[in-house]
Amino acid sequence: MTFNEITEIISGYLWGWPMIILLFGTHLFLTFRLRVPQRKIFTAIKMSVKKDKDAKGDVSQFAALATSLAATIGTGNIIGVATAVALGGPGAVLWCWLTGLFGIATKYSEGLLAIKYRVKTSDGTMLGGPMYALERGLGQKWLAVLFCVFTAIAAFGIGNMVQANAISENVVMLCGNSANGSMIRVAVGIALMILVAVVVLGGVKSISRMCTALVPFMAVLYVLGCLYILMLNHAYLWDALCMICGEAFSLKAATGGTAGTVIMIAARYGIARGLFSNESGLGSAPIVAAAAQTKNPVRQALVSSTGTFWDTVVVCAITGLVIVTSIIAHPNISFQDGGMLTKKAFGMIPYVGPTILTLGILTFAFSTILGWCYYGERAMEYLAGKRSIKPYRIIFIILCFVGCTMSLNVVWNIADIMNALMAIPNLIALLLLSGVIARETKHYLWDGHLDEIDKSLK
Repeated sequence: MTFNEITEIISGYLWGWPMIILLFGTHLFLTFRLRVPQRKIFTAIKMSVKKDKDAKGDVSQFAALATSLAATIGTGNIIGVATAVALGGPGAVLWCWLTGLFGIATKYSEGLLAIKYRVKTSDGTMLGGPMYALERGLGQKWLAVLFCVFTAIAAFGIGNMVQANAISENVVMLCGNSANGSMIRVAVGIALMILVAVVVLGGVKSISRMCTALVPFMAVLYVLGCLYILMLNHAYLWDALCMICGEAFSLKAATGGTAGTVIMIAARYGIARGLFSNESGLGSAPIVAAAAQTKNPVRQALVSSTGTFWDTVVVCAITGLVIVTSIIAHPNISFQDGGMLTKKAFGMIPYVGPTILTLGILTFAFSTILGWCYYGERAMEYLAGKRSIKPYRIIFIILCFVGCTMSLNVVWNIADIMNALMAIPNLIALLLLSGVIARETKHYLWDGHLDEIDKSLK
């Protein structure tokens, strides 16, 4: 048995039903324990574009949100949803959407704990995330160390080489010259290293500035492209909605399966892709949320929750409708290849469709690299101190080149394993500290003290 086959088995086990039930169950538990904080999503959206005056932190709430979105709105939103449809059928779209809807409560909780337990370094930098909640909230430093080890490694894979490979592959396709593919990949790798170095060597403020500029642009451009396709396919919208809802709960047998197989397959892939897309429960987003300037933990928790709303409830839902309406409109489109599904759907936009898709993938992947570099270096700082950040950044930058030029099957599997292992200690913190989350939420949100300054914050 090869190493790749071993990692595939481990990855498949970790991302099987036990993990999906644990993550989705946490979403449901926190939703009802916190009295459905999703009701405040529009208040949170308004809050995300304002600055908290006289609040402590390194970057604005919007900058922290943009950095988080940069790491989550990525190729998973474009190719991931199409792959969920290819593997789980149209019903997977509804399960992906439900994961995002209930995941808002989990992302809210992660943001709250990030602010509640953050620390301030001697140079004034704010540090936080699941590692500090585990250490300061639960007294479990060993779990905090494990979380950071998994995060630092995962950043090299899913947050770097996988994204770099997507960039190089799309540039090769755009050039339409497979004969010189190797040379193009090398050139892209060198260019990407330089671009990433220019941004990440400037630290969190440089990363947040770039993400603040990139995220709104790339998201608006991609959504406009999707809306144009939906206008072309408007006659099939109702049929698509009926197909999505019907197959999400269908008890009919799948091809070669038994009764009930369709609903299980749709839920399996829809929930899994939704979780990969919005990262609610993985523990990555609260690392940057801890740097936000905010009056109290609940205000930043609300802002953080909008990330899942935009990522899954909006972007993934629109992508899903584009894919399913395109399949109905063009029955010759095959379900088998998620990437091809997306490519054919955007090919319906005259002249600029493929360019919009390629540009979206390039900018999404680049911003994801920036966001995950920050996550990885914060994890390394917790493990080995500030002196470890510069060597980590150098390795991270070099791996951008490696990702552009290598096959990534093993890297994908290792990254999936690390992401799953990241989630476990983070979910432990969320569940065991849910009483703290509920108490803070009641005081600031439901008792009407949202504008109150928490003087105990670092």
